[in-house]
Amino acid sequence: MCRHLAYLGPSRPVGELLIAPPHGLYRQSYEPRRQRHGRMNADGFGVGWYAEGDPVAARYRRAGPIWADLSFADLARVTRTGALLAAVRNASETSADGEAGAAPFASGAWLFSHNGRVEDWPHSVAELTTTLPPADLLRMEARCDAAFLWALTLHRLRLGQDLPTALGETTGTVAAAAPGSRLNLLLTDGETIAATAWGDTLSYLAEPGHSVVVASEPYDDDPRWTDVPDRTLLSATRSDVQLTALKEASL
Repeated sequence: MCRHLAYLGPSRPVGELLIAPPHGLYRQSYEPRRQRHGRMNADGFGVGWYAEGDPVAARYRRAGPIWADLSFADLARVTRTGALLAAVRNASETSADGEAGAAPFASGAWLFSHNGRVEDWPHSVAELTTTLPPADLLRMEARCDAAFLWALTLHRLRLGQDLPTALGETTGTVAAAAPGSRLNLLLTDGETIAATAWGDTLSYLAEPGHSVVVASEPYDDDPRWTDVPDRTLLSATRSDVQLTALKEASL
């Protein structure tokens, strides 16, 4: 279900990260190599990135497959950034969410994506709605499980939690409420990347002090890619990558 990628490093054209690699996110939309659930990711895509001097992330999202957007290649060729989060979507079920259901979800500098599925959605997590202010529920962009996971994570961020803590607590809480869920989450603020491996693949490519890429699967055959163990929280900056074991929360 879906493929996603986040990058921190020197400013580069978006296309160098998403289109140019031999197995980049563009190709993963129709020919993923490690995707365990679903064969294609044609139900939407999105890119979020940061412009120098602007703290608010920009987004470009569409409801259709990335290869059907004839303008995206030009946009990706000329747009440069030192940080981005991008995703191609395989929707869990047909919905009317359209572009609103495509990652990245955003607020200010935060960008978020979900690769996976909340089991028995939405019934399994109905009680978790009581942990959110009603206004947060009303502001949800879409009715899908990814949008709800973003609402849970965003609430924690607004309470002052750092990115890894917010993402780890959301994953543990939802995993306890909906056993069997696949909860690979990805979050960045342009300076830090937080990600979870919970039920699906995750890898990273790091050049300490220079750059880091975190992705559902490697976009090339560089032997420096490292696979992240299942049920692990990743926290990365341009200079360091840390891995921490994850556990389900007690409800």
